Amino acid sequence: MRYQEEKQNTKEGKQVYLDGLKRLISLRQQAAAKKRNEYCKDIFTEPARYREDMRRMLGWPLIGQSDAELPKVSSEKLSDEDGYTVYRMRFEILDGVMLSGLFFKADGEDKKPLVLVQHGGAGTPELISGMYGSTSNYNDMLQRVRRHGVHVFAAQLLLWHESYGVSYDRKAIDAKLKRVGSSIAAVEIYGLTRILDYFEHQDFVLNFGMVGLSYGGFYTLFTTAIDTRIKTAISCSFYNTRDRITWSDWTWLNSAEKFDDAEVACLIYPRKLCIEIGTNDQLFDHASGVRSFEKLVSLCRDVGTDWVDFISFEGTHEFCKQDLPIERLIKELYK
Repeated sequence: MRYQEEKQNTKEGKQVYLDGLKRLISLRQQAAAKKRNEYCKDIFTEPARYREDMRRMLGWPLIGQSDAELPKVSSEKLSDEDGYTVYRMRFEILDGVMLSGLFFKADGEDKKPLVLVQHGGAGTPELISGMYGSTSNYNDMLQRVRRHGVHVFAAQLLLWHESYGVSYDRKAIDAKLKRVGSSIAAVEIYGLTRILDYFEHQDFVLNFGMVGLSYGGFYTLFTTAIDTRIKTAISCSFYNTRDRITWSDWTWLNSAEKFDDAEVACLIYPRKLCIEIGTNDQLFDHASGVRSFEKLVSLCRDVGTDWVDFISFEGTHEFCKQDLPIERLIKELYK
């Protein structure tokens, strides 16, 4: 070809195309927000219908899967500690799908609450429990819950760091699951509910709560919205608006027309929820999280906000160091 030119000559056309796509997305987001406002008008009066819609949005096995029997479970005792015993457990949540975790069983014969304590990205139950020493930005989250004498279970989700020697591509797995009517969120939320199925039938368990940081905050918010057996929850360093935090494994077809974090939180009512956001969170914009909570408050105009606490704490992407939310969670579990 005789014609030659500099690469910069095509810059304007590329920029115009990109700007057009951004404008298109913005307009579609605005339209979706209006549809979502109309869609969620009965969310407090017909929560079961909205939970079913949420299950359908996330996909199988939250829909189309029926398990009459409890999951198969194996357990290995790891250690007797002061006031509790540690077990590594493995649950067959689906045929051939084994989800593992650590169970911290409190001593004593009386029934006690069980709290799911969920790690975030690059996390493991061993890390957040202090088995490796420092718990990093979890700020001893698990042990701060366990010290109240309750049972704790920490599940291992598909979020561990590559340094553990088992490599994977979470986004690719999520995409493949979505092609067959599922999602990684649906599978893992379902797995957590199957773990609750097991513990619900143990005579040493009283009630269920859930606590999580980051990805763990996501799983806490969504699992608590779906499973009403969870009586109270703390979601830390996750709550925001999905138009702002556009991670693919937190995105589902047409989800903007039905559920943002504020609408998901509504499905926890009238159970107790504490939302925590660090003012200096380096991953998720604090200001948009605050705006999302303001949206939640507006949705609650007919039911009030006594059931939900919002804590904007001075910190980064970490678990809040204030113990009062944990103390409130424990108190609620004994009611």
